[in-house]
Amino acid sequence: MIKSHPSIIPLTRKRAIPLNSEEKTQRKIRSFVLRKGRLTKGQQRAMDLHFPRLGIEFEKKPYNFEEIFGRKAPIVLEIGFGMGKSLAEQARDQRDHDFLGIEVHNPGVGACLVLAEEYELENLRVVNHDAVEVIEHCIPDHSLDRIQVFFPDPWHKKRHHKRRIIQTEFCQKLHKKLKPGGILHLATDWENYAEHMLEILNPMSEYKNLSETGDFVPRPESRPLTKFEVRGQNLGHGVWDMMFEAVDS
Repeated sequence: MIKSHPSIIPLTRKRAIPLNSEEKTQRKIRSFVLRKGRLTKGQQRAMDLHFPRLGIEFEKKPYNFEEIFGRKAPIVLEIGFGMGKSLAEQARDQRDHDFLGIEVHNPGVGACLVLAEEYELENLRVVNHDAVEVIEHCIPDHSLDRIQVFFPDPWHKKRHHKRRIIQTEFCQKLHKKLKPGGILHLATDWENYAEHMLEILNPMSEYKNLSETGDFVPRPESRPLTKFEVRGQNLGHGVWDMMFEAVDS
């Protein structure tokens, strides 16, 4: 028998309080872990200086993209842009398109705004909020020309697969936001997640896989090659791109 040290007070078990039906309904499976990262001085400066102009506060009302960007142009939405390098480079290289990025982590938003200043971007806006809520409440139906989800959290453990953002219900919501003929572009460096994405999207009547072989496409020039990706390729890691066209279901 292991004896308790006299200075240690044993913990008593607390009785679990059952959730009422309303609390159960409000609990959601998140596709991200909310981490309160600290902003660097440069990121904080960019947030203070540029978010009032390039940032969009979350409100439960539809966006008017022509008012937001001051013109009518193709709209590209990127979900979970990380530190924003790829998104900012696309906005720099495709100035005839307008880009909206959604990212829940503050340092990523700050880093993206640093690049927006460096590249002198006027065709980029960012939202610092949960993408699922932004899509549900803010994105008008049939308003987007392209949706990008690049390297989302793979949630590689099988018991966590339900947290992956690419699920049938979410892809149905994305389809409603795409114009007819709009593109859903996915990329991942986890083969199992790539297979999961195909299992979700290939059977959906709302989408047409643009791969000639029904699976993957070569990386299009519109998606910048990141340093992380180059490093992974040098180590023999794969990257899988998938492009699906929105069609009438």
